[in-house]
Amino acid sequence: MNRPDNPNDDTIVPGAAHEGQLSAAPALDPSAVAGGKGNRGDERSKRQMLTGKAARDLDLGALSPGQLAWRQLKKNRAAMIGFWTLAIMYFLVLFVQFIAPYDPTEQTPGGVQNALNPPMKLRFRDAQGQFHARPFVYQNVQELKGGEFTYLPNADEPRPIQLLVHGTPYKFWGLIPTDLHLFGVEDGAIFLLGTDVQSRDYFSRLMYGAAVSLTVGLIAIAITFSLGMLIGGIAGFYGGRTDDIIMRFTEIIMSVPDFYLLLALAAALPVGLNPVLSYLLIISILSFIGWAGMARIIRGMVLSVREREYVEAGRALGLGDLQLIVRHILPSTFTYAIVAATMSVPGYILAEAGLSFLGLGIRDPVASWGNMLTQAQNLSTIQGRWWILTPGLAIFVTTLAFNFLGDGLRDALDPKSRKLG
Repeated sequence: MNRPDNPNDDTIVPGAAHEGQLSAAPALDPSAVAGGKGNRGDERSKRQMLTGKAARDLDLGALSPGQLAWRQLKKNRAAMIGFWTLAIMYFLVLFVQFIAPYDPTEQTPGGVQNALNPPMKLRFRDAQGQFHARPFVYQNVQELKGGEFTYLPNADEPRPIQLLVHGTPYKFWGLIPTDLHLFGVEDGAIFLLGTDVQSRDYFSRLMYGAAVSLTVGLIAIAITFSLGMLIGGIAGFYGGRTDDIIMRFTEIIMSVPDFYLLLALAAALPVGLNPVLSYLLIISILSFIGWAGMARIIRGMVLSVREREYVEAGRALGLGDLQLIVRHILPSTFTYAIVAATMSVPGYILAEAGLSFLGLGIRDPVASWGNMLTQAQNLSTIQGRWWILTPGLAIFVTTLAFNFLGDGLRDALDPKSRKLG
């Protein structure tokens, strides 16, 4: 476009176009680009026109989908409570051998005399009212009261709690032999959650039970969703006869009642089976009955995306079918898969607990939250012995935390629920 005062000059003058001619957009205000205050038009302009590092440095337009989801998740208080609760639980599971003061399968010091010994209260003041800088516990002693034996704290035997004490030997993560424990007492015992009917420390069994019950859910979900997404992706991608065969097979699996299949398969396990092998077989059983429903949902989602432009572009570039499915089609289903996995983990934990409660899952002496609750079947045992029910409380808290986190992830990963700014 020529300047009005010099027809031979081809310099473009912003805003000086004649009717029917194009003109350059006005230059951005440097202060607005640098983050200074500007009008709403400047704010829109800098979000639309800047690219690369300059765009990433901006507040809103630079955030990735994952960052946007995390920011939305942090606004949900219940979801964050669930997230940090689970984070603490799984962190403790990593160091369960170090944290637990006793072997969960062996009797505590004192033998059968410590059966159903109640929890020892942490104290800072003794019976004389004297304050102690280090917490301590009184040893419980049996006394005949009201025609039956009961435990009472012995004020003459305070035991200070010490950190990093030597106790029951173990192999840390199955590799490093050691006998160092986080806490303990000398010349006595410490029962934070009492003992069971076989004189085993209930706190140690609860910690080891968490390692079993919490990992069962994660490993089962990993297997279930890997199978479900891959099989469902293949069915949806190829369609036709392949889709028909796979879907008919999944319908057969889904038509079998889950609970009765679990009972039948778990009952077939030998009684004297190695605990580790039993653990792996229980996971396999749980995974086997869960992948079919996931495969059907993924198949429907793949049917809706297999003809999109980016898939056709991959075909044009010569990518194989498996590469297209794994690298380009299945990632579009990750949002649903993450939420569904989070909501499904409690179901696997409850399934393992139910099997173990019935004696068909993880068997004694190996600890799991389910088989620990078998002692709660006897009403006379739990009367006045509330600590027997702590595994049930642990299952309740874990299930609630996963549900809170799943609800939060569902809202955070849904673009329609995000509030900009």
